[in-house]
Amino acid sequence: MPLSAPQTLMIIGACALCTFSERLLPFVIFGERPVPPLIRYLGSILPMAVIATLVVYCLRHIDFGTVSGYAPELLATAVTAALHLAKRNTLLSVVGGTACYMVLVQLVF
Repeated sequence: MPLSAPQTLMIIGACALCTFSERLLPFVIFGERPVPPLIRYLGSILPMAVIATLVVYCLRHIDFGTVSGYAPELLATAVTAALHLAKRNTLLSVVGGTACYMVLVQLVF
Protein backbone atom coordinates (compact mmCIF):
# COMPACT_ATOMS: atom_id res chain seq x y z
CA MET A 1 0.00 0.00 0.00
CA PRO A 2 1.59 3.29 -1.07
CA LEU A 3 1.86 6.11 1.43
CA SER A 4 0.04 9.38 0.95
CA ALA A 5 1.92 12.69 0.77
CA PRO A 6 1.03 13.68 4.36
CA GLN A 7 2.15 10.28 5.66
CA THR A 8 5.43 10.59 3.79
CA LEU A 9 5.98 14.11 5.15
CA MET A 10 5.24 12.93 8.71
CA ILE A 11 7.78 10.12 8.37
CA ILE A 12 10.41 12.52 7.02
CA GLY A 13 9.61 14.97 9.83
CA ALA A 14 9.90 12.27 12.48
CA CYS A 15 13.26 11.14 11.06
CA ALA A 16 14.51 14.73 10.96
CA LEU A 17 13.36 15.36 14.53
CA CYS A 18 15.06 12.20 15.80
CA THR A 19 18.29 13.03 13.96
CA PHE A 20 18.30 16.61 15.25
CA SER A 21 17.54 15.47 18.80
CA GLU A 22 20.32 12.91 18.65
CA ARG A 23 22.80 15.60 17.64
CA LEU A 24 21.55 18.09 20.23
CA LEU A 25 21.29 15.72 23.21
CA PRO A 26 25.02 15.58 24.11
CA PHE A 27 25.16 19.38 24.31
CA VAL A 28 22.07 19.45 26.52
CA ILE A 29 23.35 16.70 28.81
CA PHE A 30 26.96 17.81 29.19
CA GLY A 31 26.79 21.54 28.50
CA GLU A 32 30.10 23.04 29.60
CA ARG A 33 31.13 20.04 31.72
CA PRO A 34 33.83 17.69 30.43
CA VAL A 35 32.71 14.50 28.78
CA PRO A 36 33.12 11.46 31.10
CA PRO A 37 35.83 8.92 30.18
CA LEU A 38 33.28 6.15 29.59
CA ILE A 39 31.44 8.25 27.00
CA ARG A 40 34.75 9.14 25.31
CA TYR A 41 35.65 5.44 25.19
CA LEU A 42 32.28 4.51 23.70
CA GLY A 43 32.64 7.30 21.15
CA SER A 44 35.97 5.90 20.03
CA ILE A 45 35.02 2.20 19.93
CA LEU A 46 31.40 2.16 18.72
CA PRO A 47 31.98 3.40 15.17
CA MET A 48 34.28 0.47 14.45
CA ALA A 49 31.86 -1.94 16.12
CA VAL A 50 29.06 -0.66 13.88
CA ILE A 51 31.23 -1.06 10.77
CA ALA A 52 32.20 -4.61 11.79
CA THR A 53 28.54 -5.45 12.37
CA LEU A 54 27.61 -4.10 8.94
CA VAL A 55 30.37 -6.13 7.26
CA VAL A 56 29.16 -9.33 8.92
CA TYR A 57 25.55 -8.49 8.08
CA CYS A 58 26.34 -7.80 4.42
CA LEU A 59 28.54 -10.85 3.90
CA ARG A 60 26.60 -13.43 5.91
CA HIS A 61 24.73 -14.97 2.96
CA ILE A 62 27.61 -15.39 0.52
CA ASP A 63 27.12 -18.46 -1.67
CA PHE A 64 30.45 -20.13 -2.37
CA GLY A 65 28.82 -22.58 -4.80
CA THR A 66 29.39 -20.34 -7.82
CA VAL A 67 31.85 -17.56 -8.62
CA SER A 68 29.01 -15.11 -9.16
CA GLY A 69 27.80 -15.92 -5.66
CA TYR A 70 30.91 -14.66 -3.89
CA ALA A 71 33.18 -12.73 -6.25
CA PRO A 72 31.22 -9.44 -6.43
CA GLU A 73 30.89 -9.21 -2.65
CA LEU A 74 34.50 -10.07 -1.90
CA LEU A 75 35.92 -7.84 -4.66
CA ALA A 76 33.77 -4.89 -3.60
CA THR A 77 34.77 -5.45 0.03
CA ALA A 78 38.44 -5.46 -1.01
CA VAL A 79 37.95 -2.24 -3.03
CA THR A 80 36.21 -0.60 -0.06
CA ALA A 81 39.01 -1.59 2.31
CA ALA A 82 41.74 -0.52 -0.13
CA LEU A 83 40.09 2.86 -0.74
CA HIS A 84 39.75 3.44 2.97
CA LEU A 85 43.33 2.48 3.71
CA ALA A 86 44.61 4.67 0.88
CA LYS A 87 42.46 7.77 1.33
CA ARG A 88 41.04 7.54 4.88
CA ASN A 89 37.76 8.95 3.55
CA THR A 90 34.68 7.05 4.67
CA LEU A 91 32.35 8.57 2.08
CA LEU A 92 34.76 7.77 -0.75
CA SER A 93 35.20 4.23 0.55
CA VAL A 94 31.47 3.53 0.80
CA VAL A 95 30.60 5.11 -2.55
CA GLY A 96 33.54 3.44 -4.29
CA GLY A 97 32.76 0.02 -2.86
CA THR A 98 29.08 0.34 -3.68
CA ALA A 99 29.83 1.48 -7.24
CA CYS A 100 32.25 -1.41 -7.68
CA TYR A 101 29.68 -3.90 -6.43
CA MET A 102 26.94 -2.54 -8.68
CA VAL A 103 29.20 -2.58 -11.77
CA LEU A 104 30.26 -6.15 -11.01
CA VAL A 105 26.72 -7.38 -10.42
CA GLN A 106 25.15 -5.55 -13.37
CA LEU A 107 27.87 -5.86 -16.02
CA VAL A 108 30.32 -8.61 -15.10
CA PHE A 109 28.58 -11.37 -13.16
